[in-house]
Amino acid sequence: MSTKREWQSWSLRKKVGQLFVFGFHGFEPSEGIKQLIETNGIGGTIYFTRNVRNAEQVHKLSGELQSITKNAGNPPLFIAIDQEGGMVARLVDGVTLMPGNMALGAAGQAEGARETARICGEELRYLGVTMNYAPCIDVNNNPDNPVINVRSYSDRSDVVAELGAAAVAGYQSARVAATVKHFPGHGDTAVDSHHALPILLHGRERLESIELKPFRAAIEAGTECIMTAHVCLPALDPSGVPSTLSEPVITGLLRKELGYGGIVVTDCLEMDAIDQNYGPEQGAIMALQAGADMVLVSHTFEKQWAALEAVASAVENGELAEARIDEALDRIMRLKEKLMLEEPLLPWAQVESMIGTEANKAVARRWSEASVTLVKDDGGLLPLNRAESTLVLWPDIVPVSVADEMLQGDGTLGYFLSQYGANVVERQMSDADPLADLEKFAQIIVVTYDASKHELERNIAREVVSLAPDRTVAVSVRNPLDLLLYPDVNTYIAVYECRPLALSSAARTLLGDLNPVGTLPLEISAAYPFGWSAAVSG
Repeated sequence: MSTKREWQSWSLRKKVGQLFVFGFHGFEPSEGIKQLIETNGIGGTIYFTRNVRNAEQVHKLSGELQSITKNAGNPPLFIAIDQEGGMVARLVDGVTLMPGNMALGAAGQAEGARETARICGEELRYLGVTMNYAPCIDVNNNPDNPVINVRSYSDRSDVVAELGAAAVAGYQSARVAATVKHFPGHGDTAVDSHHALPILLHGRERLESIELKPFRAAIEAGTECIMTAHVCLPALDPSGVPSTLSEPVITGLLRKELGYGGIVVTDCLEMDAIDQNYGPEQGAIMALQAGADMVLVSHTFEKQWAALEAVASAVENGELAEARIDEALDRIMRLKEKLMLEEPLLPWAQVESMIGTEANKAVARRWSEASVTLVKDDGGLLPLNRAESTLVLWPDIVPVSVADEMLQGDGTLGYFLSQYGANVVERQMSDADPLADLEKFAQIIVVTYDASKHELERNIAREVVSLAPDRTVAVSVRNPLDLLLYPDVNTYIAVYECRPLALSSAARTLLGDLNPVGTLPLEISAAYPFGWSAAVSG
């Protein structure tokens, strides 16, 4: 690893390269990422689903990328990933997939966040991934938020602060840099910054009491990295510049007021909130001027190359101070040394026996089961009778991004009910499918994913509840606020994600094999407040 004296003598282009994290396409190093590593000495790369087949392939890919970097005479790469758990996980096959944040919020114990993060971090590190863009510590206090939702632990800032800090400790105990996001808060937005620029009009007092509280806790817990949000907060910067590009937000608030000394990384500059208003080239310059240390450009080689050139040119023409580059580079090199990135990967034959173990899976199962929340059972329908004919209905609304989690033949709710001895028929419903034969079934389970966004889900759930109110159980497999859209259902369970582990936990609860102990991590309504559970409170 290069000492400070060594990197101070580097060329400007090599210094600038270390400030960028780039994504690429494919399961092997692309020609583009090879060129960016060899020619520009970039500081890191990021894995998306497009880069991931399974654990063995990721292990090989990490080794190849680091070998390319070493042969080019560059410091080891940060290899990053968004492995939040639950619904946001790039790597599924061959590892232990942990429950997501809202499920852990429903479980309600900091130990759950710490233990699941530690195991996730250990397995990532064995695969050569050294930086996790997690945990998400936005406070989910806007029910219309299109991008955070179950990625948040709770709608209560103190809960998010406690669990987020615990997750930071868990990841970093495994020598994986935690990256809390999205500073200074993306939880109360009704706009997705992937597609437009959200604007929050809250005053400083409100920001202190809600949005900033989890970040203060994460800083105190020693988080190595913080990711910025492409969100405009006029109370912090009246210029209208998004936080990622704002000196008052990054240098003024985060550095000076909150005292944060670690790495600041931007969210991807190809998101429309930046790309459509500034472009990655000018966005990269402005982010570094504002105080960011690393710039993330996730997708397009041409935009990545242009951003590198733009930053180097900005230093050469005096628009961006080289001292700012050196400050960022010092933080980057110190963290790379701390994480011991030069340590070689263990051989796959050894790693294979250390990830996805039965012990690790047992931990995931324990916290998944602890999250199941019985919100209501007014009709006393639970437990279901295994011998009675049972219909499970899935509305056919699943976008491509969720299809694998929701509808695999060996991972649906009906599959698990059958495995546990229930007499089940399972159907995926579309607009054209009739509901005329409901009378054939003694028990009906209607599954919803995010009914506020899908009319079909709402219509099917409402119709089934109307036609068979005394036989219908609803299971929410993502957004617990679905209950507001079919409030007359007598029995309602929330499991916060539609991964197989959560569906197994839901099936065991429906059949009475599991006593649901989870509580609502957010308020659904006055009747179902934060902390509510019919099993615990009723």
